[in-house]
Amino acid sequence: MLTDSLARCKSLVWMWWEVPWEDAGVRSGLDAAMALVGDRWTLLVVDALIEGPLRFTDLQEAVPGVATNVLTARLRRLEDGGLVVSVPYSTRPPRLAYQVTGTGRDLAGALRLLTRWGAGDGTGEVEGPHHASCGTPLEAHWYCPTCERLTDEPGDELQWL
Repeated sequence: MLTDSLARCKSLVWMWWEVPWEDAGVRSGLDAAMALVGDRWTLLVVDALIEGPLRFTDLQEAVPGVATNVLTARLRRLEDGGLVVSVPYSTRPPRLAYQVTGTGRDLAGALRLLTRWGAGDGTGEVEGPHHASCGTPLEAHWYCPTCERLTDEPGDELQWL
């Protein structure tokens, strides 16, 4: 019994990032998202893969500073969550390329918003998409496709479900 308790403690200490989100006390969509992509490096990995498939070594170069074991753990977790898929490109030795799934690609908008928010240092220079005609940084707004209008005005009634 003591051995089982020690093994459980060791797994909690060393493998805390592998706890499935169903077991992590998820209470909202934000909880679910953070349980899946809230670890350090995870969004950087997804961001690197948004442009297209990468081999492991290319991914290491695209995300400088990430340790090999951490990158491996993040890729496994993203695969388990259905955001990334691995595709073999060599059988001897076995080698994989990684690419985002449709669900992983859905994170692109959130990544752009986070990038813009993180780059907001007051200098006026903004990362992210710019309008091709005038060069102005694009802004994100809430839009109702049924009413065909923006819904982020102060008088609009937004309801979170």
